[in-house]
Amino acid sequence: MIREPVYVTRSFAPPEEDFQKYVHHIFESSQFTNNGPLLQELNEELRAFLGVRYLQFVTNGTLAIQLALRELGITEGEVITTPFTYVATTSAILWEHCEPVYVDIDPQTLCMDPNLIEAAITPQTKAILPVHVFGIPCDVDAIADIGRRYGIPVIYDAAHAFGCVYRGKSLLDYGDVSTCSFHATKLFHTIEGGCIICQDEAVSSKIHLAKQFGHSYDDHFQLGINAKASEFQAAMGLCNLPYVPRIIADRKRSVELYDAELSGRLKRPEIPAGTEYNYAYYPVIFPSEEALLRANDALEAENIHFRRYFYPSLNTLPYLSRKPHCPISEDLSRRIACLPLYYGMRSEDIRRIAALICAEVERNI
Repeated sequence: MIREPVYVTRSFAPPEEDFQKYVHHIFESSQFTNNGPLLQELNEELRAFLGVRYLQFVTNGTLAIQLALRELGITEGEVITTPFTYVATTSAILWEHCEPVYVDIDPQTLCMDPNLIEAAITPQTKAILPVHVFGIPCDVDAIADIGRRYGIPVIYDAAHAFGCVYRGKSLLDYGDVSTCSFHATKLFHTIEGGCIICQDEAVSSKIHLAKQFGHSYDDHFQLGINAKASEFQAAMGLCNLPYVPRIIADRKRSVELYDAELSGRLKRPEIPAGTEYNYAYYPVIFPSEEALLRANDALEAENIHFRRYFYPSLNTLPYLSRKPHCPISEDLSRRIACLPLYYGMRSEDIRRIAALICAEVERNI
């Protein structure tokens, strides 16, 4: 018997009738894009939900990073970043004609190791771009201190961190600028989308102009591109936002069940004290790449699909001009995978996945 597939994630879908109400509004108004009323409403609701001062909604999380770099004046030079994340972070740096300079990661949190940053700073360093990988907070104090002492802006890629709270405030409210992704696979999504959160009103205003070609009506102020989102994206976001607490609670239940069923057989990243986590991912670290691949085969045989987040280590990409050695990232990227986790996941599937992995791990001790 072929079992129903279990994928690594599954997009949350609000009640269809809720979305249709917004669609009816959109058709009545005939305004499908260009900073429409639903997008303005969502922008304000997200700002209030996160408790941040300045938020700019854009059409995806990659453009969010690109706009952040450009509107901070970073159009050349070096950007210190992490090799352990999704390739979009590196892609945005390269696309803006900058060079990524990789520093290795902390083996406990999997985030950029702040102890390695200063040694990577040169006269060409224009920014530090860490990632709150899997929604796990970076060492924000140490990184902020380095940024202040050297006069280098800190831009956080917080694509995984929506709903995470650290030391009493949104994790997206750290750094000079923070970016987020609202892709359909994320905990909160707008089908495609993202945002840029700024501490400085002038930077936020520049990003607002830049995302709409640099002009307001017939007044042209600066170079810009098209990063505007549609009313349909906004409608999905307005439908999904009220469900975020329920989504996080449900994912927490699944994570706690995984923890109980796996009984510590595989190592997990460490979440710093003071974190209210969003349970966006369930990463596990296998004892070897061979063990990971054997577990993958066992799961695939049952039509269960996990994902190698994040592989390969980005400092090994074939199109880079410089490929520094990052031993911790290179090692862990070969041994880590995210198990299936999404809203409404069945307990029996979690138990089945855990049993298959436990059997494989024990067989290969």
